[in-house]
Amino acid sequence: MASFDLHSAEFWGRQALDHELRRVFDICNGCRRCAQLCPSFKDLLQSLDREEIDGEAEKLPDADLKRVGDLCYQCKLCYNHCPYTPPHRWAVDFPRLMLRARAVQAKEKGVTRQDRFLGNTALVGTLGSLTAPLSNWANELSVHRSFMQAIVGIHKDRNLPRFHRETFSKWFAGRASRVTDPVGRVALFATCPVEYNNPAVGRATVRVLERNRIDVVMPSQRCCGMPYLDGGAVDEARALIDTNVRTLAAAVREGREIVVPGPTCSYMLKQEYPWLASDKDGATLVAKNTRDLFEYLARLHADGRLDTSFQKSPRKIAYHLPCHLRAQNMGTKSADLLRLIPGTQVTVIERCSGVDGTWGFKEEYYELSLKVAKPLFDDIKAAQPDQTASDCPLAGLQIAQGTGREPCHPIQIFAEAYGLDDGHDR
Repeated sequence: MASFDLHSAEFWGRQALDHELRRVFDICNGCRRCAQLCPSFKDLLQSLDREEIDGEAEKLPDADLKRVGDLCYQCKLCYNHCPYTPPHRWAVDFPRLMLRARAVQAKEKGVTRQDRFLGNTALVGTLGSLTAPLSNWANELSVHRSFMQAIVGIHKDRNLPRFHRETFSKWFAGRASRVTDPVGRVALFATCPVEYNNPAVGRATVRVLERNRIDVVMPSQRCCGMPYLDGGAVDEARALIDTNVRTLAAAVREGREIVVPGPTCSYMLKQEYPWLASDKDGATLVAKNTRDLFEYLARLHADGRLDTSFQKSPRKIAYHLPCHLRAQNMGTKSADLLRLIPGTQVTVIERCSGVDGTWGFKEEYYELSLKVAKPLFDDIKAAQPDQTASDCPLAGLQIAQGTGREPCHPIQIFAEAYGLDDGHDR
Protein backbone atom coordinates (compact mmCIF):
# COMPACT_ATOMS: atom_id res chain seq x y z
CA MET A 1 0.00 0.00 0.00
CA ALA A 2 1.31 3.45 -0.92
CA SER A 3 2.52 5.86 1.73
CA PHE A 4 2.16 9.54 0.90
CA ASP A 5 2.92 10.80 4.41
CA LEU A 6 5.81 13.22 3.92
CA HIS A 7 6.92 12.63 7.51
CA SER A 8 7.20 8.86 7.17
CA ALA A 9 10.46 7.03 6.53
CA GLU A 10 8.59 4.86 4.05
CA PHE A 11 7.79 7.83 1.78
CA TRP A 12 11.47 8.73 1.42
CA GLY A 13 12.92 5.21 1.44
CA ARG A 14 14.31 4.04 -1.89
CA GLN A 15 13.51 0.39 -1.23
CA ALA A 16 9.91 1.17 -0.25
CA LEU A 17 9.52 3.41 -3.31
CA ASP A 18 10.86 0.77 -5.68
CA HIS A 19 8.53 -1.82 -4.18
CA GLU A 20 5.54 0.51 -4.65
CA LEU A 21 6.52 1.37 -8.24
CA ARG A 22 6.69 -2.30 -9.17
CA ARG A 23 3.41 -3.05 -7.37
CA VAL A 24 1.58 -0.30 -9.27
CA PHE A 25 3.27 -1.10 -12.58
CA ASP A 26 2.15 -4.72 -12.24
CA ILE A 27 -1.45 -3.53 -11.78
CA CYS A 28 -1.12 -1.22 -14.79
CA ASN A 29 0.20 -4.11 -16.87
CA GLY A 30 -2.90 -6.16 -16.12
CA CYS A 31 -5.29 -3.29 -16.82
CA ARG A 32 -3.75 -1.29 -19.72
CA ARG A 33 -6.63 1.17 -19.71
CA CYS A 34 -4.17 4.09 -19.95
CA ALA A 35 -2.03 2.55 -22.72
CA GLN A 36 -2.56 5.43 -25.16
CA LEU A 37 -2.91 8.19 -22.60
CA CYS A 38 0.63 9.57 -22.43
CA PRO A 39 4.30 8.74 -23.15
CA SER A 40 4.78 7.48 -19.59
CA PHE A 41 2.32 4.60 -19.95
CA LYS A 42 3.41 3.85 -23.50
CA ASP A 43 7.01 3.48 -22.36
CA LEU A 44 6.04 1.44 -19.30
CA LEU A 45 3.98 -1.09 -21.25
CA GLN A 46 6.57 -1.39 -24.00
CA SER A 47 9.18 -2.12 -21.35
CA LEU A 48 6.97 -4.75 -19.73
CA ASP A 49 6.38 -6.37 -23.13
CA ARG A 50 10.08 -6.94 -23.78
CA GLU A 51 10.86 -10.64 -24.05
CA GLU A 52 13.32 -10.64 -21.15
CA ILE A 53 10.78 -8.90 -18.89
CA ASP A 54 7.72 -10.90 -20.02
CA GLY A 55 5.24 -8.73 -18.15
CA GLU A 56 6.92 -9.08 -14.75
CA ALA A 57 7.41 -5.68 -13.16
CA GLU A 58 9.89 -7.16 -10.68
CA LYS A 59 12.30 -7.69 -13.58
CA LEU A 60 12.28 -4.06 -14.72
CA PRO A 61 15.70 -2.45 -14.29
CA ASP A 62 15.99 0.74 -12.26
CA ALA A 63 16.56 2.79 -15.41
CA ASP A 64 13.12 1.79 -16.70
CA LEU A 65 11.49 2.86 -13.44
CA LYS A 66 13.17 6.25 -13.63
CA ARG A 67 12.28 6.79 -17.28
CA VAL A 68 8.58 6.19 -16.63
CA GLY A 69 8.67 8.87 -13.94
CA ASP A 70 10.61 11.31 -16.10
CA LEU A 71 8.07 10.98 -18.91
CA CYS A 72 5.13 11.79 -16.62
CA TYR A 73 4.11 15.43 -17.06
CA GLN A 74 1.42 15.36 -14.38
CA CYS A 75 -1.66 15.88 -16.55
CA LYS A 76 -3.51 13.91 -13.81
CA LEU A 77 -5.85 12.26 -16.33
CA CYS A 78 -4.77 8.72 -15.49
CA TYR A 79 -6.23 9.14 -12.02
CA ASN A 80 -9.69 9.62 -13.53
CA HIS A 81 -9.18 6.71 -15.92
CA CYS A 82 -7.98 4.30 -13.24
CA PRO A 83 -10.55 1.89 -11.72
CA TYR A 84 -8.25 1.15 -8.78
CA THR A 85 -7.87 4.53 -7.08
CA PRO A 86 -8.74 4.88 -3.38
CA PRO A 87 -10.91 3.65 -1.73
CA HIS A 88 -10.20 0.53 -3.82
CA ARG A 89 -8.04 -1.86 -1.81
CA TRP A 90 -5.23 -1.52 -4.38
CA ALA A 91 -5.16 2.25 -3.79
CA VAL A 92 -3.42 3.23 -7.03
CA ASP A 93 -2.51 6.92 -7.33
CA PHE A 94 -0.17 7.04 -10.29
CA PRO A 95 0.35 10.85 -10.50
CA ARG A 96 1.18 11.16 -6.82
CA LEU A 97 3.48 8.13 -7.01
CA MET A 98 5.40 9.84 -9.81
CA LEU A 99 5.70 12.98 -7.66
CA ARG A 100 7.00 10.82 -4.82
CA ALA A 101 9.59 9.28 -7.14
CA ARG A 102 10.82 12.73 -8.16
CA ALA A 103 10.95 13.87 -4.56
CA VAL A 104 13.04 10.86 -3.53
CA GLN A 105 15.35 11.36 -6.50
CA ALA A 106 15.76 15.04 -5.64
CA LYS A 107 16.56 14.18 -2.01
CA GLU A 108 19.19 11.64 -3.09
CA LYS A 109 20.85 13.67 -5.84
CA GLY A 110 19.66 17.23 -5.24
CA VAL A 111 17.24 19.36 -7.23
CA THR A 112 18.67 20.05 -10.67
CA ARG A 113 19.57 23.54 -11.82
CA GLN A 114 16.92 23.19 -14.52
CA ASP A 115 14.18 22.39 -12.00
CA ARG A 116 15.28 25.11 -9.58
CA PHE A 117 15.09 27.69 -12.35
CA LEU A 118 11.73 26.51 -13.71
CA GLY A 119 10.34 26.18 -10.20
CA ASN A 120 11.25 29.69 -9.06
CA THR A 121 8.49 31.52 -10.89
CA ALA A 122 8.62 34.50 -8.53
CA LEU A 123 12.28 35.23 -9.26
CA VAL A 124 11.95 34.68 -13.00
CA GLY A 125 8.69 36.63 -13.16
CA THR A 126 9.93 39.54 -11.07
CA LEU A 127 13.15 39.93 -13.04
CA GLY A 128 11.32 39.54 -16.34
CA SER A 129 8.72 42.14 -15.44
CA LEU A 130 11.19 44.63 -13.99
CA THR A 131 13.26 44.52 -17.18
CA ALA A 132 10.37 44.40 -19.68
CA PRO A 133 10.30 45.08 -22.59
CA LEU A 134 14.04 44.35 -22.70
CA SER A 135 13.45 40.84 -21.34
CA ASN A 136 10.97 40.10 -24.12
CA TRP A 137 13.39 41.37 -26.74
CA ALA A 138 16.19 39.20 -25.32
CA ASN A 139 13.97 36.12 -25.30
CA GLU A 140 13.53 36.47 -29.05
CA LEU A 141 17.27 36.48 -29.78
CA SER A 142 18.59 33.13 -30.97
CA VAL A 143 21.91 33.61 -29.16
CA HIS A 144 20.10 34.24 -25.88
CA ARG A 145 17.82 31.23 -26.43
CA SER A 146 20.84 29.00 -27.11
CA PHE A 147 22.44 30.31 -23.92
CA MET A 148 19.30 29.48 -21.91
CA GLN A 149 19.23 25.99 -23.37
CA ALA A 150 22.85 25.43 -22.40
CA ILE A 151 22.54 26.86 -18.89
CA VAL A 152 19.04 25.94 -17.67
CA GLY A 153 17.85 23.40 -20.25
CA ILE A 154 14.92 25.31 -21.77
CA HIS A 155 14.70 24.31 -25.41
CA LYS A 156 15.87 27.09 -27.69
CA ASP A 157 12.80 26.77 -29.93
CA ARG A 158 10.21 26.83 -27.14
CA ASN A 159 8.13 29.98 -27.33
CA LEU A 160 8.10 31.75 -24.00
CA PRO A 161 5.52 33.86 -22.18
CA ARG A 162 5.97 37.62 -22.42
CA PHE A 163 6.52 39.79 -19.38
CA HIS A 164 4.69 43.00 -18.49
CA ARG A 165 6.18 45.91 -16.59
CA GLU A 166 2.89 46.51 -14.80
CA THR A 167 2.11 43.28 -13.00
CA PHE A 168 -1.47 42.34 -12.21
CA SER A 169 -1.06 42.92 -8.47
CA LYS A 170 0.30 46.41 -9.14
CA TRP A 171 -2.77 47.18 -11.27
CA PHE A 172 -5.11 45.72 -8.67
CA ALA A 173 -3.53 47.66 -5.80
CA GLY A 174 -4.02 50.94 -7.64
CA ARG A 175 -7.78 50.68 -8.03
CA ALA A 176 -10.86 50.79 -5.85
CA SER A 177 -13.71 48.29 -5.91
CA ARG A 178 -16.71 49.38 -7.98
CA VAL A 179 -19.16 47.14 -6.13
CA THR A 180 -21.29 48.91 -3.54
CA ASP A 181 -23.97 46.28 -3.00
CA PRO A 182 -22.19 42.92 -3.40
CA VAL A 183 -24.10 39.66 -3.74
CA GLY A 184 -20.92 37.66 -3.21
CA ARG A 185 -17.40 38.04 -1.85
CA VAL A 186 -14.32 36.31 -3.24
CA ALA A 187 -10.58 36.20 -2.70
CA LEU A 188 -8.75 36.05 -6.02
CA PHE A 189 -5.76 33.72 -6.33
CA ALA A 190 -4.36 35.33 -9.43
CA THR A 191 -1.67 32.74 -10.46
CA CYS A 192 1.87 33.49 -11.65
CA PRO A 193 1.02 33.59 -15.39
CA VAL A 194 -1.60 36.26 -14.72
CA GLU A 195 0.69 38.19 -12.38
CA TYR A 196 3.71 38.42 -14.66
CA ASN A 197 2.76 37.28 -18.17
CA ASN A 198 -0.88 38.03 -18.89
CA PRO A 199 -2.34 40.63 -16.52
CA ALA A 200 -5.13 41.21 -19.05
CA VAL A 201 -6.66 37.92 -17.91
CA GLY A 202 -6.67 39.19 -14.33
CA ARG A 203 -8.17 42.52 -15.32
CA ALA A 204 -10.92 40.74 -17.27
CA THR A 205 -11.57 38.45 -14.31
CA VAL A 206 -12.02 41.36 -11.91
CA ARG A 207 -14.24 43.30 -14.32
CA VAL A 208 -16.49 40.34 -15.06
CA LEU A 209 -16.86 39.50 -11.37
CA GLU A 210 -17.60 43.11 -10.50
CA ARG A 211 -20.10 43.30 -13.36
CA ASN A 212 -21.90 40.53 -11.52
CA ARG A 213 -21.75 42.42 -8.19
CA ILE A 214 -19.01 40.25 -6.67
CA ASP A 215 -16.64 42.00 -4.29
CA VAL A 216 -13.05 40.99 -5.09
CA VAL A 217 -9.98 41.17 -2.85
CA MET A 218 -6.51 39.83 -3.53
CA PRO A 219 -4.83 38.42 -0.40
CA SER A 220 -1.06 38.23 -0.17
CA GLN A 221 -0.02 35.16 -2.17
CA ARG A 222 2.88 33.29 -3.69
CA CYS A 223 3.23 30.68 -6.44
CA CYS A 224 0.91 27.71 -5.92
CA GLY A 225 3.97 25.43 -5.65
CA MET A 226 3.34 23.17 -8.62
CA PRO A 227 6.49 24.18 -10.58
CA TYR A 228 8.75 23.27 -7.68
CA LEU A 229 6.77 20.09 -7.04
CA ASP A 230 7.31 19.08 -10.68
CA GLY A 231 11.04 19.02 -10.01
CA GLY A 232 10.84 17.13 -6.72
CA ALA A 233 11.65 20.23 -4.65
CA VAL A 234 9.16 19.40 -1.89
CA ASP A 235 10.63 21.70 0.77
CA GLU A 236 10.51 24.71 -1.55
CA ALA A 237 6.97 23.85 -2.64
CA ARG A 238 5.78 23.46 0.95
CA ALA A 239 7.19 26.84 1.95
CA LEU A 240 5.03 28.47 -0.74
CA ILE A 241 2.02 26.34 0.09
CA ASP A 242 2.17 27.09 3.82
CA THR A 243 2.27 30.83 3.15
CA ASN A 244 -0.72 30.61 0.83
CA VAL A 245 -2.70 28.47 3.26
CA ARG A 246 -2.29 31.09 5.99
CA THR A 247 -3.57 34.00 3.89
CA LEU A 248 -6.22 32.12 1.93
CA ALA A 249 -7.66 30.34 4.97
CA ALA A 250 -7.94 33.75 6.66
CA ALA A 251 -9.92 35.02 3.66
CA VAL A 252 -12.26 32.02 3.84
CA ARG A 253 -12.83 32.62 7.54
CA GLU A 254 -13.86 36.17 6.62
CA GLY A 255 -16.63 34.69 4.47
CA ARG A 256 -14.97 34.64 1.06
CA GLU A 257 -14.61 31.92 -1.55
CA ILE A 258 -11.31 31.53 -3.37
CA VAL A 259 -11.56 32.00 -7.13
CA VAL A 260 -8.74 30.92 -9.45
CA PRO A 261 -8.48 31.71 -13.19
CA GLY A 262 -5.88 28.97 -13.85
CA PRO A 263 -6.69 25.22 -13.83
CA THR A 264 -3.30 24.02 -12.58
CA CYS A 265 -3.43 26.33 -9.58
CA SER A 266 -7.06 25.54 -8.76
CA TYR A 267 -6.18 21.83 -8.94
CA MET A 268 -3.24 22.38 -6.59
CA LEU A 269 -5.33 24.25 -4.03
CA LYS A 270 -8.11 21.68 -4.16
CA GLN A 271 -6.22 18.41 -4.41
CA GLU A 272 -2.60 18.80 -3.34
CA TYR A 273 -2.70 21.36 -0.53
CA PRO A 274 -4.38 19.04 2.02
CA TRP A 275 -1.64 16.51 1.30
CA LEU A 276 1.36 18.85 1.30
CA ALA A 277 0.57 21.69 3.71
CA SER A 278 1.82 21.73 7.29
CA ASP A 279 -1.54 23.10 8.48
CA LYS A 280 -3.86 20.30 7.40
CA ASP A 281 -7.00 21.94 8.78
CA GLY A 282 -6.25 25.24 7.07
CA ALA A 283 -5.41 23.50 3.80
CA THR A 284 -8.63 21.48 3.92
CA LEU A 285 -10.58 24.70 4.51
CA VAL A 286 -8.87 26.28 1.50
CA ALA A 287 -9.51 23.21 -0.67
CA LYS A 288 -13.21 23.04 0.18
CA ASN A 289 -13.71 26.71 -0.63
CA THR A 290 -11.69 26.97 -3.85
CA ARG A 291 -13.48 27.36 -7.18
CA ASP A 292 -12.05 27.53 -10.65
CA LEU A 293 -13.20 30.81 -12.20
CA PHE A 294 -15.83 29.40 -14.55
CA GLU A 295 -16.91 26.91 -11.93
CA TYR A 296 -17.79 29.93 -9.79
CA LEU A 297 -19.50 31.76 -12.66
CA ALA A 298 -21.48 28.63 -13.56
CA ARG A 299 -22.88 28.52 -10.05
CA LEU A 300 -23.91 32.17 -10.34
CA HIS A 301 -25.75 31.23 -13.52
CA ALA A 302 -27.39 28.20 -11.89
CA ASP A 303 -28.59 30.49 -9.10
CA GLY A 304 -30.02 32.96 -11.63
CA ARG A 305 -27.50 35.64 -10.64
CA LEU A 306 -25.26 35.81 -13.72
CA ASP A 307 -25.65 38.89 -15.90
CA THR A 308 -26.36 37.66 -19.46
CA SER A 309 -26.90 41.06 -21.09
CA PHE A 310 -24.11 40.60 -23.64
CA GLN A 311 -23.43 43.25 -26.26
CA LYS A 312 -21.01 41.51 -28.63
CA SER A 313 -20.67 38.02 -30.08
CA PRO A 314 -17.30 36.33 -30.77
CA ARG A 315 -18.97 33.97 -33.31
CA LYS A 316 -17.12 30.65 -33.78
CA ILE A 317 -14.84 29.54 -30.94
CA ALA A 318 -12.53 26.53 -30.70
CA TYR A 319 -12.30 25.92 -26.97
CA HIS A 320 -9.52 23.72 -25.61
CA LEU A 321 -10.52 21.95 -22.38
CA PRO A 322 -7.33 21.77 -20.26
CA CYS A 323 -6.26 18.52 -18.64
CA HIS A 324 -6.26 20.06 -15.17
CA LEU A 325 -9.92 21.02 -15.58
CA ARG A 326 -10.78 17.56 -16.87
CA ALA A 327 -8.99 16.14 -13.83
CA GLN A 328 -11.29 18.17 -11.57
CA ASN A 329 -14.37 16.39 -13.00
CA MET A 330 -16.28 19.63 -13.42
CA GLY A 331 -17.49 19.23 -16.99
CA THR A 332 -17.15 21.93 -19.65
CA LYS A 333 -18.26 24.95 -17.69
CA SER A 334 -16.24 27.50 -19.65
CA ALA A 335 -17.71 26.29 -22.93
CA ASP A 336 -21.21 26.08 -21.45
CA LEU A 337 -21.10 29.71 -20.37
CA LEU A 338 -19.56 30.91 -23.62
CA ARG A 339 -22.60 29.42 -25.38
CA LEU A 340 -24.79 31.86 -23.45
CA ILE A 341 -23.43 34.64 -25.67
CA PRO A 342 -25.96 35.01 -28.54
CA GLY A 343 -24.75 33.80 -31.92
CA THR A 344 -21.73 31.98 -30.50
CA GLN A 345 -20.74 28.51 -31.66
CA VAL A 346 -18.31 26.60 -29.43
CA THR A 347 -16.36 23.53 -30.48
CA VAL A 348 -14.90 21.76 -27.44
CA ILE A 349 -11.55 20.07 -28.03
CA GLU A 350 -10.52 17.56 -25.35
CA ARG A 351 -6.90 16.97 -26.27
CA CYS A 352 -3.78 17.18 -24.13
CA SER A 353 -1.42 20.07 -24.89
CA GLY A 354 1.58 18.06 -23.72
CA VAL A 355 3.17 20.96 -21.87
CA ASP A 356 1.70 20.57 -18.36
CA GLY A 357 3.81 22.17 -15.66
CA THR A 358 7.45 22.59 -16.60
CA TRP A 359 7.86 19.39 -18.66
CA GLY A 360 7.20 20.83 -22.12
CA PHE A 361 9.80 23.57 -21.60
CA LYS A 362 12.65 21.13 -21.06
CA GLU A 363 15.18 20.56 -23.81
CA GLU A 364 14.88 16.78 -23.56
CA TYR A 365 11.07 16.71 -23.89
CA TYR A 366 10.27 19.63 -26.19
CA GLU A 367 9.96 17.58 -29.39
CA LEU A 368 7.93 14.90 -27.64
CA SER A 369 5.60 17.52 -26.17
CA LEU A 370 4.81 18.79 -29.67
CA LYS A 371 4.15 15.23 -30.82
CA VAL A 372 1.74 14.70 -27.92
CA ALA A 373 -0.05 17.94 -28.83
CA LYS A 374 -0.36 17.27 -32.57
CA PRO A 375 -3.97 15.94 -32.32
CA LEU A 376 -4.86 19.18 -30.52
CA PHE A 377 -3.27 21.26 -33.26
CA ASP A 378 -5.06 19.26 -35.95
CA ASP A 379 -8.46 19.60 -34.27
CA ILE A 380 -8.09 23.36 -33.88
CA LYS A 381 -7.11 23.78 -37.52
CA ALA A 382 -10.02 21.58 -38.60
CA ALA A 383 -12.48 23.67 -36.58
CA GLN A 384 -11.50 26.84 -38.51
CA PRO A 385 -12.56 29.09 -35.63
CA ASP A 386 -12.78 32.86 -35.50
CA GLN A 387 -11.23 32.67 -32.05
CA THR A 388 -9.32 30.07 -30.03
CA ALA A 389 -9.58 29.85 -26.26
CA SER A 390 -8.12 27.89 -23.37
CA ASP A 391 -8.19 28.42 -19.61
CA CYS A 392 -4.60 27.12 -19.39
CA PRO A 393 -1.80 29.61 -20.16
CA LEU A 394 0.75 26.90 -20.89
CA ALA A 395 -1.65 25.19 -23.30
CA GLY A 396 -2.05 28.61 -24.89
CA LEU A 397 1.70 28.81 -25.51
CA GLN A 398 1.68 25.35 -27.03
CA ILE A 399 -1.33 26.09 -29.24
CA ALA A 400 0.30 29.27 -30.50
CA GLN A 401 3.48 27.35 -31.25
CA GLY A 402 1.72 24.54 -33.10
CA THR A 403 -1.02 26.42 -34.97
CA GLY A 404 0.05 30.06 -35.21
CA ARG A 405 -3.21 31.02 -33.48
CA GLU A 406 -2.89 33.04 -30.26
CA PRO A 407 -5.52 31.74 -27.83
CA CYS A 408 -7.16 33.89 -25.19
CA HIS A 409 -8.66 32.98 -21.84
CA PRO A 410 -12.47 32.45 -21.96
CA ILE A 411 -12.88 35.23 -19.38
CA GLN A 412 -11.48 37.69 -21.91
CA ILE A 413 -14.19 36.64 -24.36
CA PHE A 414 -16.77 37.13 -21.62
CA ALA A 415 -15.45 40.59 -20.81
CA GLU A 416 -15.47 41.58 -24.48
CA ALA A 417 -19.01 40.26 -24.89
CA TYR A 418 -20.08 42.47 -21.98
CA GLY A 419 -18.46 45.41 -23.73
CA LEU A 420 -16.02 45.92 -20.84
CA ASP A 421 -12.97 48.04 -21.65
CA ASP A 422 -9.50 46.57 -21.07
CA GLY A 423 -7.81 49.92 -20.69
CA HIS A 424 -5.59 50.45 -17.68
CA ASP A 425 -8.13 52.58 -15.92
CA ARG A 426 -8.04 52.72 -12.15
